[in-house]
Amino acid sequence: MQSGLILLCLAYVLSQFFRAFLSVLSIPLGQDLGVTPQDLADASGYWFLTFALMQIPVGRALDRIGPRRTGGWLLLFGGGGGAALFALAQSPGQIEAAMVLIGIGCSPVLMASYYIFARQYPPARFATLAAVMLGVGSFGNLFAAWPTAVMAEAVGWRATLWGLAGISVLVGLGILSTVKDPPPADTGEGGSLLTILKIPAIWALLPLMFFSYAPSAAIRGVWIGPYLDNVFGLTLGQIGTASLIMGAAMILGTFTYGPLDRVLGTRKWVIFGGNLGALAALVALVLWPQAGIWQAVALMSLAGFFGASFPVLIAHGRAFFPAHLVGRGVTLLNLFGIGGVGVMNFVSGEAHALTPAAFTPAAPYATVFALMAATLAFGLIVYLLAPDRTD
Repeated sequence: MQSGLILLCLAYVLSQFFRAFLSVLSIPLGQDLGVTPQDLADASGYWFLTFALMQIPVGRALDRIGPRRTGGWLLLFGGGGGAALFALAQSPGQIEAAMVLIGIGCSPVLMASYYIFARQYPPARFATLAAVMLGVGSFGNLFAAWPTAVMAEAVGWRATLWGLAGISVLVGLGILSTVKDPPPADTGEGGSLLTILKIPAIWALLPLMFFSYAPSAAIRGVWIGPYLDNVFGLTLGQIGTASLIMGAAMILGTFTYGPLDRVLGTRKWVIFGGNLGALAALVALVLWPQAGIWQAVALMSLAGFFGASFPVLIAHGRAFFPAHLVGRGVTLLNLFGIGGVGVMNFVSGEAHALTPAAFTPAAPYATVFALMAATLAFGLIVYLLAPDRTD
């Protein structure tokens, strides 16, 4: 089982890479294919929305056929095939199609590991295990920063994507070979997503699940590159370094959140307090978008650090699910978390395009940050109604 979890973790490294690498390639993709910041936002949005919509069949597949085949086959064909299509792309539309395929391939890997944790480990350890998987996998976020910029400059972005296609195929085959499915939950009980949606506590979690991950993922995955390029004139290598710093902050935040529910005896207030910190960083970006390069990088990194509550939010929701619906329950939460990023990418792309930059180059980005701050504040207000629950 340990080797299987290692392969699932490697698959999640790829998943984190694919959701974040577009911002680093913004300059060469613009030069070679005429890709604009809005095109990048749309392509990333397609990845996240496809990933989110796949959570419905993925959740059913986890409960019915298990994580081995669900994770292995989808990563093999979706991740490998999508990366190959990206390497061959000749237009922004083909980039978007490639991101759809990659989204399908990446959609089951984190939930497959969470399914194993929920079924085979003590409930009290779920948040910590989930955070460790998310934190280690998030090193893909770092690989999508400065190393990707170096590779793109050294061998070109197409060769880089061909390499990623091969890695995706190999990891998919490894999952099929090593992961062992937990025994089915034979409770004799029925149920579906409607059963989960009848749990009142879930409704207070879903808005924050939808809006809390969106700011850090959208900034790191799309906006950090165009923002630092258009407002501060940074080079590809400098953008890669800034992305690396923000990615490291997100990983550190994930590991910090992991044990806090057990240390402090609460999940709700760990999540609420942390996201309040993310909201403060976003408000500062709205008020001072041109304050300076390092101030901007620091504030985006703080938004990433405090916005890393995803695994604790999943653990909070999982505590309300019956055993035989764990797969569908955690993938429903994941649908909202990832779907929120997809929607944010599309909406923020439109907000950026509609905001004139004639007065100041930072104005469109201040609008993007304001949108993120307002939606996160809404999610926090609704979350106040959620009951606290630890294992």
